[in-house]
Amino acid sequence: MNLKQKHLVNLIEENHYSQFRIEFLSLHAYEQSEFFSAIDKKIRKNLYELLSAQEVARFLEYLNTSDKEFEMIFNELHVNYASEILEHMADDDAVDILNKLSKEQRITLLTLMPKDKSTLLKSLMHYYEDTAGGIMTKEYISVPTTMNVDEALKYIKEKSNYAQMIYVIYAVDANNKLVGVMSLREIIHTDADMLISEIMKVNVVQTDISTDQEYIAQTIRDYDLIAIPVVDYQQHLLGIITVDDILDVMEAEANEDYSRLAGIDSVKDTEESILKTAKKRLPWLILLTFLGMITATILGSFEETLEQVALLAAFIPIISGMSGNTGTQSLAVSVRSISTGDMKHKNKLRHALYESGSGFISGFVCSLILFLIIVILYGQPLLATIVAISLTIAMTVGTTIGSVIPLFMNKIGIDPAVASGPFITTINDIVSMLIYFGLATSFMSYLT
Repeated sequence: MNLKQKHLVNLIEENHYSQFRIEFLSLHAYEQSEFFSAIDKKIRKNLYELLSAQEVARFLEYLNTSDKEFEMIFNELHVNYASEILEHMADDDAVDILNKLSKEQRITLLTLMPKDKSTLLKSLMHYYEDTAGGIMTKEYISVPTTMNVDEALKYIKEKSNYAQMIYVIYAVDANNKLVGVMSLREIIHTDADMLISEIMKVNVVQTDISTDQEYIAQTIRDYDLIAIPVVDYQQHLLGIITVDDILDVMEAEANEDYSRLAGIDSVKDTEESILKTAKKRLPWLILLTFLGMITATILGSFEETLEQVALLAAFIPIISGMSGNTGTQSLAVSVRSISTGDMKHKNKLRHALYESGSGFISGFVCSLILFLIIVILYGQPLLATIVAISLTIAMTVGTTIGSVIPLFMNKIGIDPAVASGPFITTINDIVSMLIYFGLATSFMSYLT
């Protein structure tokens, strides 16, 4: 808790409620949410008594916490107060919170809301969470093409309090089908008697109700949009997705890819029971155990080589470790390029060759350093040469595998993030050991 937050807590504890309200409400909603996250249940109870439902709704939209904590927070609230909070929130944010609550809580809160708001939220909750329907809001402004600019401006002013974003205005026909788009600036700077149909742009970038949120994020980024309209298969305008929601999507997708790179299903594993966490991680660990047995088998088959030149064992961790490290780096670059959409604009073969070349140069430099160290410390130039060549090849192959496997998985329709770091590292261990001991065995007569 920082000094400002401690000061606000002191104002509550010392009953300086008026001063608290002045200082608290002067903060940005994000700062208010940070204060809310920092205080305990007792102070939160006082906060509910000092703030209206609308004032609480303002900062709850910024609150970033787990499903269980949201459920706990809403258990602290009187149901009428809680339903009023959701009523004042943006539609998409209210739906996000409702989806985090228990079924009993959702039913109670929706029942207490005004019928129109309840019906609207229920309709949004029918869509899958990770699709356009799951993240869109119905708080937008659309105008009929038959309106003139003067009528449209009056209409926008009338509806502005109910819209989440008014900088982009959508044009619809008599059947509420999306036919055009324009900016508020274009409307303001146009003659009052011109029709909307005359100034609108008909080439509208849009998305289908069932489109995956990750693809929508790429579209908004590629076209530099601040919002994108959502339509059904008949082109009826259903809602919009704003850029602030897409930022949340991008963070969620990045976290998901990061967790998969680590060989786990979710970065929220710590919020679940020990058994559930273990159950999620076990499939990966079992697979890696079997792959590890292949490495052990390889080492066992070269037992005679190790017995004759025991010093070979000293360099196993370096070769396997460096191969795995370069493979993981290349994997991260490839997965990121695929997830951001950059890979669509790249030549796949050129990308793989680029990563291989990078691995070769890195391997050559590291091998040269290691060669000099072995010659100086052990006085064995042949051993140093074998280790150096093995390391160069292993790092080159490691980067190649790390770049090619995600491309292959993406090609066959599998999420490339499942090509996790531990998986790539284990494969590179197998390859690097085969190279290292294959070379050592071939030159065994000279080594001994």
